[in-house]
Amino acid sequence: MTEAPKIYLLDTSVLLHRPESIFSFGENRVVIPIVVLDELDTFKRGSMQINRNARRIISMFDELRSRGPIFSGVKLDGGGTLKVDTVDERCIKQTLPSGFEKNADNHILATAVGIKNENPDTKVVLVTKDINMRVKAEALGLQAEDYKADQIVDPAEMYTGQAEVRVSQKLIDQFYKDKTLPVDGLLSEEGGINFYPNQFLMLICKESPSVTALAKYDGTNLELLRDPRHDIWGIRPLNREQRYAVEVLLDDNISLVTLAGKAGTGKTILAIAAGLQKVVNDKIYRRLSIYRPVVPMGRDIGYLPGTEQEKLAPWMQPIYDNLEFLLNEGDKKSRGSSKLDYLVDSNVLDIRALTYIRGRSLPHQFIIVDEAQNLTPHEVKTIVTRAGHGTKLVLTGDPYQIDSPYLDATSNGLTHVVERFRDQKIAAHVTLQKGERSALAELASEIMER
Repeated sequence: MTEAPKIYLLDTSVLLHRPESIFSFGENRVVIPIVVLDELDTFKRGSMQINRNARRIISMFDELRSRGPIFSGVKLDGGGTLKVDTVDERCIKQTLPSGFEKNADNHILATAVGIKNENPDTKVVLVTKDINMRVKAEALGLQAEDYKADQIVDPAEMYTGQAEVRVSQKLIDQFYKDKTLPVDGLLSEEGGINFYPNQFLMLICKESPSVTALAKYDGTNLELLRDPRHDIWGIRPLNREQRYAVEVLLDDNISLVTLAGKAGTGKTILAIAAGLQKVVNDKIYRRLSIYRPVVPMGRDIGYLPGTEQEKLAPWMQPIYDNLEFLLNEGDKKSRGSSKLDYLVDSNVLDIRALTYIRGRSLPHQFIIVDEAQNLTPHEVKTIVTRAGHGTKLVLTGDPYQIDSPYLDATSNGLTHVVERFRDQKIAAHVTLQKGERSALAELASEIMER
């Protein structure tokens, strides 16, 4: 039995998140409340991704007008229809209970309630990325959903890039002797395990759990993970997860590395140390480029005077803090700032806001994108496609610390790329759990609400 077509009302937040969302509802009816067009108009000026998305969806509406009057409904490629709702007699006072003020969100809710009343035999769904609007919709008896055409990833269930496997003492002894282990031999002891390229495994002895071996899956066999032979730019990994991170950061065969973890786990400083090592010492890459999205935590401080570098200084201060720490290591009398200035002036180090990456081609570079959890899946795609020949790209971030109002822990670009690239041999991911910043930082991360 064929399911009856539904009516989906799209909120402004959905269109700003992904303009192509209007084509994601198959043979169902898609309705855009007229007030959404007014809201899109306020976002169309600017150079941020949200502004580009606003211009994109407005342009798409204009293209759809060639199929007929969009205010009466036009056919979409998927078999459904798109209509801009212009009924103005559904005012808030007539449709919604008392207490709802006249604003854009409540206008959208009033439109949804009105359409539901006019179509009692059709399922009406409000689609919005605004959690508060979904709560209000439920209070009004409306069905409301998040936009889920993106790959939704629960961070608690996200691929971590590592696993623990219990094996026999005999197998561990063989592994230490041969330095390699066929996966078939491991699966014969521990079935039902899915291995992914560049995944790390901790083999734990069944007879004596204190006996362990660390391994990395190369796509065919397990390779024994040896202790780091030397520091990377003066620092050493402090725990098992950091060892995993260093391993993939220094592997030139891995072009894309994602590092996720809470504050203080060492994501950014390890990535920068590896970048300095590969660019300055090993000269594998031509330049270390560090990008960061300009998304404020809390109240924005507004426009800043000065040159481009002076404007970006407050946003990039966490990067400068890590660089100054690394450049001072081993030589306490030297000034890290002078080394930093030298690297910048010699074009070996480039620190910029992520806004400036669009349209560029970046070959032979070690690129770090910090705070990648504040990027949309589309923005991450734009960044990854900028990587030229011989470039290594590192994305770092904490999926639980989202500062962008249009993203959450399940729909941000970092979790998206982790899941999409887990099967690829040129990509690797490590989730870092243990904080190493300080005992206070670790305790605060554990006991205080995010």
